[in-house]
Amino acid sequence: MRVVTNVKLAARMRQIAQYLMFITFGVPLVGLFLINTQPQSIVLAVILPIIILFVALVVTVISVRLANLWVRVPRPEEIIPESLKGIGKQTVMYNYYHFPARHVLIVPQGVFALTVMYHDGKFTVNDDRWTRTQTGVARFLSLLRFDSFGNPTSEAKAAAEHVKRLLQPIAGDVDVQPLIIFIDPRVEVEVGDTSVPVVTADGAQKKGSIKDYLYNIGRGKHKTLTQDQIDAFEAATVR
Repeated sequence: MRVVTNVKLAARMRQIAQYLMFITFGVPLVGLFLINTQPQSIVLAVILPIIILFVALVVTVISVRLANLWVRVPRPEEIIPESLKGIGKQTVMYNYYHFPARHVLIVPQGVFALTVMYHDGKFTVNDDRWTRTQTGVARFLSLLRFDSFGNPTSEAKAAAEHVKRLLQPIAGDVDVQPLIIFIDPRVEVEVGDTSVPVVTADGAQKKGSIKDYLYNIGRGKHKTLTQDQIDAFEAATVR
């Protein structure tokens, strides 16, 4: 299996997340210093703390969200290939080149746009409706991490459509399949009727894992890319 990762982008985004984390701690300290200078203007004395609090909150939210995507472990570009060992030499995974599709997987079973869920806890999806079951402590920690999950189904479909448009000039007859994958080993997922398959990055070929899903699809059900098409796709989009 070949893994192609936009290493420069990943390193830059990790660095930005770390810088913002330092700023998160620095803004309140600067605010305390300014407030302790005892500004003469009453308006400044009232408004300044509000501005500082707002800036600190915005920077905190951005830094935590970036840390979730670019720093939090396990890293999808590492754990997903690890879970697919033995799937086939023709397999290629592209990471961070085709946004909003953060990960594109090309295997003998087809072309997939992967939507990664880094969350833990217990999830249920049925009729494309997602719910998350958490205890009070877990819910509080989740709020601190700002790890709301939005609508993974619609995000996965949008990512697949984007990759499909990129492939149109190269392989218009190849369908791009959306796939939602949980990478945290602590997650529990109960899947009912859903328009987008949901799997885990469990390395063992057990029910619900990505390897089990791909083996059950089998080769030939969905068209995939030839080596020439992969080369053309890579030349056009991986820069």
